[in-house]
Amino acid sequence: MPAGIEHEKAAFDVLPDGVLIADENGTVVLLNTAGARLLQRSVDDAIGRDYREVLPVTDSVGHDWWECTRPYGGLAIRTGQPERRLTLPDEREIYLTASYVRERRCGPVQRLVIGLRGAADRERAERDRADLVSTVAHELRSPLTSVKGFTATLLNKWERFNDEQRQLMLQTVNADADRVTRLISELLDVSRIDADRLELHKQVVDVPAAARRVIDGRVAAGETPERFELEVVGSLPEVWLDPDKLDQVLANLLDNAIRHGAGDVKVAIEPVGDGVAISVSDEGAGVSPDIRGLVFRRFWRAGRRGGTGLGLYIVKGLVEAHGGTVFVGEADGGGALFRVSFPAGTPAFAL
Repeated sequence: MPAGIEHEKAAFDVLPDGVLIADENGTVVLLNTAGARLLQRSVDDAIGRDYREVLPVTDSVGHDWWECTRPYGGLAIRTGQPERRLTLPDEREIYLTASYVRERRCGPVQRLVIGLRGAADRERAERDRADLVSTVAHELRSPLTSVKGFTATLLNKWERFNDEQRQLMLQTVNADADRVTRLISELLDVSRIDADRLELHKQVVDVPAAARRVIDGRVAAGETPERFELEVVGSLPEVWLDPDKLDQVLANLLDNAIRHGAGDVKVAIEPVGDGVAISVSDEGAGVSPDIRGLVFRRFWRAGRRGGTGLGLYIVKGLVEAHGGTVFVGEADGGGALFRVSFPAGTPAFAL
């Protein structure tokens, strides 16, 4: 391989996408590491062969793509081909782009530069988007149907109801509106986490007080006070956190224990290393070891007990944005144990 091509290959090898380059005769002169991996053949085997032999692809109706596009023939004003989804002989699908490099305008093609990308990642992203649409539609349909039903009933039959009945209907509408607002907030959080655009406004926080406040909120919502236990172990260091994000982490962990667990819910706060650890455990069936690696993924749900499947994903994103860690294991009583840890901070590191 010529020295210039060797230098190009070293540069192209760092790219995540595959690159294949053929010379003016259609002979492959370069195939980077990602391209070789995608085509499942060695670089040495590809160099010196015709590009159509190294990369035989067909379109959606089975036509030979290179016969259709004729890179080295056809109109001389062409500069390349936009991205297309094509099929390899082993029926794997790839995304392919082609650029025609000419020394002068309308001159012969001196180099054919082909970009390759596997379809698996994009298909996964498309499935995620489909899951998102499905989840949003499902979660919005129920509260909005309720809101529409009660408001229509009150508007059309206001005089038929007494004050107590009207208040009950309005309370239901208010609760369903809160559900919609909560879903929208979760989706915005997921968007910010995925884009690495979370904004943290750190200050000194009283972690036990925050935990007590979240527990009191669940009690006010109808849970029995006896179901919750808050334990603070040892002397806690000063920690700088975003108080709203901390409340969100605690609320999601408690909601998860209430919805998917059973029995009492214990919140333990203790110093760990130079920071603080918060553990939330229940007395339910726990989380099987074979799925513990899945629980912090987007849209993951345990069975059919409701929820968007975003709560624990948001917990992980918020904790890691603070430089902390998350862990799921087994509680002493056999239930699920979720543990998050936050590093201690100082005003110099507060954002």
